[in-house]
Amino acid sequence: MGITNWLVLLVTHPNEFRTLVQFYIYHERKRDITSVKEHPTSGWNRESMRRCWAFLDQTSRSFSAVIKELDGDLARTICIFYLVLRGLDTIEDDMTIPDHIKQPILRSFHKHTVTPGWKYDGCGPNEKDRQLLVEYDVVVDELNSLDPSYRDVIVNIAEKMETGMADYAHKAATTGSIYLDTIAEYDLYCHYVAGLVGEGLSGIFSASQKEAPWIKDQLELSNSMGLLLQKTNIIRDYREDVNDHRYFWPREIWGRKEYGFSEMKDMYAPHSRERAMWAQSGMVVDALRHAIDALDYLRLLKNQSVFNFCAIPASMAIATLELCFMNPVMFDRNIKIRKAEAARASLAFIILIIRSTNPREVATIFVEYARKIHAKAVTTDPNFLRISVACGKIEQWLEQHYPSHVLLSTTGVSFNEEDPRTRIIRKEQELDFEIAKKKRVEGIRDGHLPLEPPSPEVSKSEIVMWIGGVTVLIFVLAAAIVYLVFKFVEEN
Repeated sequence: MGITNWLVLLVTHPNEFRTLVQFYIYHERKRDITSVKEHPTSGWNRESMRRCWAFLDQTSRSFSAVIKELDGDLARTICIFYLVLRGLDTIEDDMTIPDHIKQPILRSFHKHTVTPGWKYDGCGPNEKDRQLLVEYDVVVDELNSLDPSYRDVIVNIAEKMETGMADYAHKAATTGSIYLDTIAEYDLYCHYVAGLVGEGLSGIFSASQKEAPWIKDQLELSNSMGLLLQKTNIIRDYREDVNDHRYFWPREIWGRKEYGFSEMKDMYAPHSRERAMWAQSGMVVDALRHAIDALDYLRLLKNQSVFNFCAIPASMAIATLELCFMNPVMFDRNIKIRKAEAARASLAFIILIIRSTNPREVATIFVEYARKIHAKAVTTDPNFLRISVACGKIEQWLEQHYPSHVLLSTTGVSFNEEDPRTRIIRKEQELDFEIAKKKRVEGIRDGHLPLEPPSPEVSKSEIVMWIGGVTVLIFVLAAAIVYLVFKFVEEN
C-alpha cells in the first residue's frame, strides 16, 4: 500500500485504519523458515529446497504465506506437494504441446516426479510456470528426501490427477469438444484438479500426526473443500478463460433455454447482461452447495496452523463469490483490485486472516457474506429461490452448531436475555425448580427424608471471586495478628 492509500483510508475510515496499523504492528509471523533453528524442518540449509521455496513464491503468492506458517515439516511437505501438482498442471494447460507428446508425459508424471534428474523443457516460451519444469529436478530431489508416508500420499494423488487431466486433454484434442456438458462432468473435472488436492492434504495431515488418523478417510468433505475453491476461481476467471478459449462453465447451467445463449462468449454482449448474470447466479448456487461440507471439515481440525491454512482460503472463497455475484464487471474484464481500492482490499483480507481462527468465527464470516449475496439477489432471477435456500442453509448450520443466544466468554457461558429462546430456557429452569420443590414437599409429607432443593448454578467467575475473597480475608487477618503481636512486644 502506498502512502496515498494510507492517507485516504485514514481520512475516510479511521477505525479501519487503526485496525490495519495494529495488524502490521502486532502481527508476527509464527515462524521464519530461513532461521537456523527451522532448518531441520524447513530445509532452508539446502540449495535445492531454497529453490523450491522460491518457486512457491513465484507460482502462488496467496498460498505461499499460509504454507510457510504451517507447523514443523508440514510446511516443507505441502510446499513440495504444491509444486508437484503445479508442474503437472502446467503441462496439462500448455496448448503448444501436441497431444501425442503430452499424453505419455501426463500419464507417467507420477513416475517422472520421483526419477532423479528428471526435468522438462518442452513447454511453450509464454507458459508462465515454464521455469519450474526446466528446473524440476530440484523438486524431485526434495520429494525423494521426504518421509515415505508423505511421499506415498503425494505420488498417489499425482497418479490419480494425471489420469483425469490426460483424459480431458485427449478429449479436447481429438473430439473438438470444448465444453463441459453436465454438472456431473463439471464436478468430476473439479475433482481431478482440486478435490484430489483436498484428499491429498488430508492424507498429509494424518501422516503428520498433527490431525486425527481418520481425517484422511473424510474423502467427501476433503473433496468439497477443494471444489469450493476451484469453482470460485472458475467463476471469477470467466473472462480470462473465455479469451483463452477455455470453457469450464457447464452447458447444463449457462445453456438453459431461459438464458438464450448458444456460446459462452455471447454473455459479452451488453444487451445480454441481465441473462448473463442469471447464468452466473446459477454458477454461484452450484458453488455454494459445497459450503456446508467445508464448514463440517473445518470443525474436524484441531491443529491451529492446519486450521488457519484451510480456513483462510475458504473465507476468501466465500468473499470472492459475494464480490462476483450479480457483478456485471466480471463479464467485461477480470475482477482485479485497482490502486484506489488497494487499502480497502488489504484491510478486508487482513480482517479475514485475523478472524479465521476458529470454526465459529469462520461460520460467522460465511453467514455475513451469504447475507450479502442474498441481499443482491433479484426476484426476476430464475435462481432466486435456490440462492435463498443455499444462503439459508449456511445460516442454519451456524445456528445449529453455535446457537446465537449462547454467549461464550472467558468467564463462562451465559445467555442473551433479549433472545426469545433464552426466555424459554428460563421458563424451563423455573419449571424444573417447581417440580423438584413439589417432589420435596411430597417426600416430607410421606415421611421420607427431605430432598435437598436444587442449588442455583454457580459460575466459575463466582467461585473464583469467593476463593479470592476468602484468601484476601485470611491475609488481612494474618497481617492484623502480626501487627498486634509486634505492637504488644514493643510496648513491653
